[in-house]
Amino acid sequence: MGSTRRTVAGRSIRWDETRADEARSAGLWVTDTLGNTLRHAARETPDRVVLIDGAVHLTCRELYGRAGALAAALLDRMPTGSVVSFMLPNWCEAAVVYLAATLAGMVVNPILPSLRDHELRFILSDADSRMIFVPETFRGHDYAGMLTRVVDEIEPPPVVVVVRGDAGPHVRYDDLVAAGAADPEVPVDPDAVRMIMYTSGTTGRPKGVLHTHNSIHALISQIREHWLVDPGDRFLVPSPIAHVGGSIYAFECPLLLGSTAVLMQQWDPDAAIALMGEHRCTHMAGATPFLEQLLAAAERADTRLPDLKVFICGGASVPPSLIRRATAYFDRARVSRVYGSTEVPVTTVGALADPAAAADTDGRPGIADVWLVARDPGGMGGQTGEIRVRGAQMLAGYLHSEDEADAFDADGYFCTGDIGRWADDALVVTGRAKDLIIRNGENISPKEVEDILIGHLGIAEVAVVGMPDARTGERACAVIVPVGSARPCVDDLSDFLLGQGVARFKVPERVAIWESLPKNDAGKVLKHRIRTALDEAHTSGEIDVQ
Repeated sequence: MGSTRRTVAGRSIRWDETRADEARSAGLWVTDTLGNTLRHAARETPDRVVLIDGAVHLTCRELYGRAGALAAALLDRMPTGSVVSFMLPNWCEAAVVYLAATLAGMVVNPILPSLRDHELRFILSDADSRMIFVPETFRGHDYAGMLTRVVDEIEPPPVVVVVRGDAGPHVRYDDLVAAGAADPEVPVDPDAVRMIMYTSGTTGRPKGVLHTHNSIHALISQIREHWLVDPGDRFLVPSPIAHVGGSIYAFECPLLLGSTAVLMQQWDPDAAIALMGEHRCTHMAGATPFLEQLLAAAERADTRLPDLKVFICGGASVPPSLIRRATAYFDRARVSRVYGSTEVPVTTVGALADPAAAADTDGRPGIADVWLVARDPGGMGGQTGEIRVRGAQMLAGYLHSEDEADAFDADGYFCTGDIGRWADDALVVTGRAKDLIIRNGENISPKEVEDILIGHLGIAEVAVVGMPDARTGERACAVIVPVGSARPCVDDLSDFLLGQGVARFKVPERVAIWESLPKNDAGKVLKHRIRTALDEAHTSGEIDVQ
């Protein structure tokens, strides 16, 4: 039959009846929703703590009471299916908003607190958001003031609700919750859109990714099966809750898997060690910087985090050496690389049973209907090619269907734009298709070179990018954050890489020393910013090209 369009609760989504039947048969798609799970938990385990935010410990009963009241207040102001945005730190109120929107049959739209007027104005307008929750201030930024400016340029303007502070001309969060009655118990279709989450927009405008109640349920089912989650386990959640990773650990797992989320509103590795010890945290997931800094903090504190069972590392380039070091140090924990995206949040499930594979690969397909399809872009042969994937946890399309033109192939696979290769039955992600450097007709994988260079004693962080070259087409530039006063040069890198058995054509021809690499809130290095900065510096004559 293949993919068609289907309208559910007033929104058009991609639909494949055959694959929907397969997901239901596997128990990945269900007839229930997270809202019903919350209602059940409030009845059956009312005193179980599901969320810890500093001194606040929310039980199932308390979370349901607050979310139900807010759901009623939302329905007093807007119809089911409306978009409700939040731009909040990792605070317990975000969970209340998330679950209230779910109970009310609305669509939640998490927005990163690091965004500002331009990006926020676009997202609120594009998603047609009817309400947005923000802090008064956070980390020195006046969010209430920013929203006053932004909504003044949107028609109709969304209602602004201010959390933890003076609401000024806007609505006070506590007043809104107090105005609500009990849970309205709105019937919700599990195939309806549950969340709109925008991509980072590294090229062009950001795209609104649509996830349904069932696509997220399939994701959590996969986590339960493969990440050794038992009832009573505790997740430390320092990753932003406006990213898909942070949102599922904070909002979904506590109810669907019986875990507890320990929130951190701002990442601090030493504070993380203290929280993990105090609350006996068993799980943590985060990008490379989180693992690097947690390991260093644990060494400073002389603790091996004996309660830690699993650390899942993804979202950015993960050096194999880091996985090996962390595995050796956290001797009771399994540390593994994984691969995913906002569109298909868990594409692989890591290699927790095999430490060697966990370090050297990005994991294996986790459930039967997730397959990784490699093709042969740009003349690359063998088992290397673009990664394509489909599964029960994949997006239900983009908010604007025209964005799907090149996003899916004829068989319904999502075209990730990433390049990978197979190592037995595991995937090794070698980089983005656009990141591939082609020099004199030879293909250079930046990630392969980065993974080796990070072992250089003078290198703390490194990103390898391609720069235009009239003679060779492209040349590789290694942008390095050095260790201390070290200043590795091209010759140093050449000696090191050749000593590791790397082919000479892969050696970077240029080195730039920077104090830091630009990253997003999940720790992912923003290579488009690096390339832009290098191009501008080269054009202005501020740097030498070796």
